[in-house]
Amino acid sequence: MTSLPRLALLSGAAFAALAPQAHAGGFYLQEQSVRGTGRAYSGEVADQGVESLWWNPSAIADSPREVYVGANGVFVDAKVQNQGSAITYPGGTTVPVGGNPTAKNPIQNGLAPNFAIATPIGDRFAVGLSVAAPYNFITKYQPDSWARYDALTSRLTTADIQLTGAMKVTDWLNVGVGFDSEYTSARLITAEPNLSPTLPDGASQLRGDGWNYGYTLGAQAKFDRLTLGASYRSAMDHDLNGQVSVSGLLGPLAAGNANLSGKASFTTPWIATFGGRYQLNDKLTLDAQIQRFGWSEFRSINVTTAAGAQVLPQNYQDTTSGGVGFDYALNPKLTLRAGVQYDPTPTPDVGRTARVPDGDRWLFGAGGTAQINDHMKLDVAVAYIDFANSSVNNDAVFYSGTPAATSAALRGQVEGEGYVVSVGLRSRF
Repeated sequence: MTSLPRLALLSGAAFAALAPQAHAGGFYLQEQSVRGTGRAYSGEVADQGVESLWWNPSAIADSPREVYVGANGVFVDAKVQNQGSAITYPGGTTVPVGGNPTAKNPIQNGLAPNFAIATPIGDRFAVGLSVAAPYNFITKYQPDSWARYDALTSRLTTADIQLTGAMKVTDWLNVGVGFDSEYTSARLITAEPNLSPTLPDGASQLRGDGWNYGYTLGAQAKFDRLTLGASYRSAMDHDLNGQVSVSGLLGPLAAGNANLSGKASFTTPWIATFGGRYQLNDKLTLDAQIQRFGWSEFRSINVTTAAGAQVLPQNYQDTTSGGVGFDYALNPKLTLRAGVQYDPTPTPDVGRTARVPDGDRWLFGAGGTAQINDHMKLDVAVAYIDFANSSVNNDAVFYSGTPAATSAALRGQVEGEGYVVSVGLRSRF
């Protein structure tokens, strides 16, 4: 009753879960700078130095020889509540999805590291190297959770290595270009229903990884007290090679227990950023930044296994986020900052899964920089993230195209809040 084509669908469903919730819209993790966290990412594209490399490769054109290392602790308090989810077995019998109706804190706490280094070459050129984790997250639901037919474990890890070159074109114009190599690794586990609610669940598990490549372009223009910055980070095509395993299926479904190699391809969004910093006086600098995310690039996931190929629509939508903030030089050795950012979700209301319990969010940040000595600065920041309530609304069909076809209508309510605590060091050498 169950055959390899069913496994092809299963592998597609697993790869479709490559988007756990993060701390910017969709599954993008924006904690790439401690200084940026402190002002809610409102001035990074127009700021100078290695800490702004993720947002603008031209940021190092005027920078001295400098190295930066940062760590961002991300803590999330969330609840995903069942709201009438049901499962329909062959023959038309529909029953509520059993198990624990409340999933508390499925989004795991984590640490996002950053590193960057740059050095000038002559009077007009500079080169830099940075390491970031732009998509990096873990979600876990208990085996008895009502969300188990949508998600049990989601682990997505990325490491982006960017080699940057920058040039001081004139006294007021800097340009830069970066070349990115990005490693992606994923592990996804989902419960599989057997043909009776009295039987234990089976499980599917997917592991995959791969290297992929992209680029970023940027420029900064400086006018007296005003600095403007703009950058474009390319969309990136990802190809993951991995293994799908299925276990615990019983009776007529037992033939589906197997291991199957597979490949998935999908595209992460392009990001266009524009912002400015205006030095109002010797102490106060105002910051503003907007970002346009090309989430419609994540239109589908294309899956290939030995059983064939499949296209899984995602229907993400382009979004625009914006933030404002300020930096205040309290004295020559201490600068304080704060900011606020609004960031809407690209996920569709219909089709949102428990793996991606995403919603619009407001981020409020505060922080500061202390001059430790002639060469070293300490950055600290905290941020509060207010997630708007959202809904899980996802229909899934298991064993599609066979007499064993079983459908699950998952409905739930998501609420939560997050906190970010960041520490970083910058040193000139």
